[in-house]
Order: sequence, then C-alpha cells, then structure tokens
Amino acid sequence: MSVNEILKDADHRMDQSIESMKHDFQSIRTGRANPLVLERVKVDYYGVECPINQVANVTVPEPRQLMVTPFERNMLGPIEKAIQKSDLGINPLNDGQCLRLNFPQMTEDRRKEMVRQVNARAEQACVAIRNVRRDAIEHLKALEKSKELSEDELKRHEHKVQEMTDKHIANVHELQKRKDEELMEV
Repeated sequence: MSVNEILKDADHRMDQSIESMKHDFQSIRTGRANPLVLERVKVDYYGVECPINQVANVTVPEPRQLMVTPFERNMLGPIEKAIQKSDLGINPLNDGQCLRLNFPQMTEDRRKEMVRQVNARAEQACVAIRNVRRDAIEHLKALEKSKELSEDELKRHEHKVQEMTDKHIANVHELQKRKDEELMEV
C-alpha cells in the first residue's frame, strides 16, 4: 500500500465512523416526532423482516406525532406489534386506517439519559477514529521498516494522520454538542 492509499483509506474510514454515529444520533428520540426513530423497527412482512418505511408511509402531521399508514391494511396489526415490542417506549393508537404515535414531552431525567447515550456513542466514534489512526501509523511504520519511507517522511506522514484524526474528532465533538443542545431544549 502506498502512502497516499494509506492516508485516503484512513480518511475514508474516519468519515465512515462519523457517518455511523450520525445515523445512530438520528434514531435517538428528542421529544419531537422524527420518522427516523422507526428506522430500526422491523416488521414481519410475509416471512421477511422489513423496516416499517418499506411497508407503510410514515408522516409527521404534528410536531409530537407520527402517523404510520400501511400500504396494505392487513399490515396494521403486525406494524403495531413491532412498534410495541421496540424499545421506543411509545404505544401506538390504532384507528383502523393508520397508527398514530404520540411523543410525550420528555422529562428532565429522560433527557439526561438520552444525553448520556449520545455521549457514549460519540466516545465510541472517537475510539474508532483513534483505532484508524493507529492502523494507519502501523502501516506507515511498516513502509519505513521496509525502507520505502525515510524517518523524516514517516514523521511528516504521522503528523498528517494526527491532523486528520484531530479534525475528525473535533467534528464528532461538534455533532455531539449539537445533539446535546437539541435534547436539552424544552
């Protein structure tokens, strides 16, 4: 692997860690209705586990309400059961046509619990980014050991990897801060 390939791969893997964290942040409930909270809820559709958005239309008629309208009416029951079994803590209201999910105002304790989840997920992303840094530096040291890089070049490229790491970790902390503020907003 060349130096440029090592640096590109490290940057790409660090970006993937951040994207994964962003995806996880979207599924954390903030007190406002967000269709993405249902993304991880799977429903049995003729023997196949499918995300709800593949068997129903999910809309936000009000700021604290989601409306789930199945494409096939016979899917209303299985979707309702899947939502009840999920860890969302929301009981859907079935009106025969669609399901309504009302999101209650979050308590201070629940907000703090969500902030803890966000912080834990952000820390996981930072650890993943640092692991990528370690792998990249190990590859660079292997190149130096095989005499493809001089010691000065190794130090310069290690510095580039560290700058890349610092940039990505700063990005994680910025996203974490925004999510924390969103959660603590009443």
